[in-house]
Amino acid sequence: MITFKEKSEKTQKLVGRIITIVLLCLAAVYFVLLIFGSKIFGAESRFYRSLNIFSGAGDYVKWIRILSYGFFFITIGYLLRLFIGWLSTFFKRGKAILNLLGSFIKYLSVLIFIFATLKVFNVDTGTLLAGIGILSLIVGLGAQPLIEDIISGLFIVFENVFDVGDIIIVDGFRGTVREIGIRTTRLEDTSGNFKIINNSDLRTVINLTDHLTLVPCEVQIEYGESIERVEAVIKDHIDEVAAAIPDIIEGPFYKGVSELGASGVSLKFVARCEEANRFQVERDMNRQFKLLFDAHDINIPFTQIVLHQPTVFGNNKPNATEVKKSRELVEEQRENLADDSGNDYRA
Repeated sequence: MITFKEKSEKTQKLVGRIITIVLLCLAAVYFVLLIFGSKIFGAESRFYRSLNIFSGAGDYVKWIRILSYGFFFITIGYLLRLFIGWLSTFFKRGKAILNLLGSFIKYLSVLIFIFATLKVFNVDTGTLLAGIGILSLIVGLGAQPLIEDIISGLFIVFENVFDVGDIIIVDGFRGTVREIGIRTTRLEDTSGNFKIINNSDLRTVINLTDHLTLVPCEVQIEYGESIERVEAVIKDHIDEVAAAIPDIIEGPFYKGVSELGASGVSLKFVARCEEANRFQVERDMNRQFKLLFDAHDINIPFTQIVLHQPTVFGNNKPNATEVKKSRELVEEQRENLADDSGNDYRA
């Protein structure tokens, strides 16, 4: 059942697409008029002089010139960002730089449009720029955290600390980098939750994508099972396990007995894969080794509780010589209870 929130989001996306299509159609009409307007309306017509932003001679209509600036600069910026987005699909690394360049173009196109509009009203943009520079200096003194975020974002991008699409851990949060902005970085975890972090707060980052991830897998066998027989089965069929899990890049490898547990003997296997496939590879390894052991009658033990009667001294009762040796052993070992730090635990 579609919720109200999902319905609202779909409506917003549909309206956004319609507005984008309408604006692109108007932009296409504008560029056609800009290119062929001199032949349609005449090069000296007032309408064409107003439309042609590259013509500085003659009188023009201000509102037409402002619309012309808007369509030209914002459309060019939009097309450049589309091209950069298309270009980023061919690069596994470097997406962050292209995204940062796209953001810069977006803000630059709007800024150029604003200054061009002010020029239409005969505003001295040179003096305005100088005033903005002084104002920026004053504001910058009170906006140091913002400046720190921007500088940190630039260092992240150009030092290639991580890229869009990488899986990283930041303060215990594991997620995929979806966007590296000028001020913030956006992460998405496996549940689809997003975390937005200021770039200056990304001080301790573990990048899990720049190397293959080690995936462990432990399987228990019964104590009554022969380890040599199990290892022979593993040797003969471990390549089949690898072939059944295409996400594995290296391995799996048998690392030996990892634990003598309460109910069984633990055998350890490891493999290497891309971090994005880590949990699926772990599940697939568990499945394949279970199928392998089932096919060769190798039992995986259940948790067991052993009940027994307490031992009553009979023939096992120590004699006087054994008692004496026991006391001597205890006394000898007490002399060895001091550790390397000089602490004595005989007390």
